Amino acid sequence: MFDYENKYKNNGLIAGIDEAGRGPLAGPVVCACVIMPLEEDKIIQGINDSKKLSSKKREELFDKIISSAIDYCIIQIDEKTIDEINILQATKLGMKRALEGLKTKPCVVLIDAVKIDTQIKQENIIKGDALSYNIASASILAKVFRDKLMINLSNKYPNYNFEKHKGYGTKAHIEAIKKYGKCEIHRESFIKHFL
Repeated sequence: MFDYENKYKNNGLIAGIDEAGRGPLAGPVVCACVIMPLEEDKIIQGINDSKKLSSKKREELFDKIISSAIDYCIIQIDEKTIDEINILQATKLGMKRALEGLKTKPCVVLIDAVKIDTQIKQENIIKGDALSYNIASASILAKVFRDKLMINLSNKYPNYNFEKHKGYGTKAHIEAIKKYGKCEIHRESFIKHFL
């Protein structure tokens, strides 16, 4: 979990970037960038790829990450932008904005799988959320933030049960789209073949 951090720690501050919500049929893609302190006494135990953690554990870690991070930024790119520029470009845009949203400039940025347009030295790591402490921290920030957002949106759009599937293409969600049509937060480019 610290191999990449150890590789760059003599360069200065290291940021990690990850996203949540590339695959869903509804809602934004959320990107987070975070710089975590790497001193031994400040390491948060239990940080891992957000997909490997329970929602309760993610929420506990979210609060710990927010309170101990040197700096962080969370950005959402809405479904209309996703439809206009495609999900990969929307993800890259969100990651770039999250990095630019930091008040503290890192020397190196570690990114889960994606390459972005930045002058800062970057390393793009496949399955980075399971291999880098900073990327794993960013993955937890993005996932918890997006899940809360989708739970709140389920009050506005009760027919779709967003609180249960967070916009992903479950059987129940697809059936709801077929029954009620699309709502404002559906990604048209993702659901057109269900309508």
